[in-house]
Amino acid sequence: QVQLVESGGGLVQPGGSLRLSCTASGTIFSGFAMGWYRQAPGKQRELVAISTSGGSTSYADSVKGRFTISRDNAKNTVYLQMNKLKPEDTAVYFCMHAYTYWGQGTQVTVSS
Repeated sequence: QVQLVESGGGLVQPGGSLRLSCTASGTIFSGFAMGWYRQAPGKQRELVAISTSGGSTSYADSVKGRFTISRDNAKNTVYLQMNKLKPEDTAVYFCMHAYTYWGQGTQVTVSS
């Protein structure tokens, strides 16, 4: 089993920045993808960003140029740097490992 612990969520103003962190524990396989999803009220969970062990990344069109995903395999940690945040970025953000394991989510609220 893999346990994912997220941190970094909070309330920020539009245009602000926030950095989410997710640290995995348990049986970790660094060769698998890690990433971030988000779910806003009344909407389905959607992909935000994916990072593979080979260094490739993929982003939702809505966050390209604003968000950056990175990972530190030695620390079993994945990050999501979020810049130029918009109110529509408001959601619960979930860390994901190997498309199988999920964190409990951290709330990101963008509001003035």
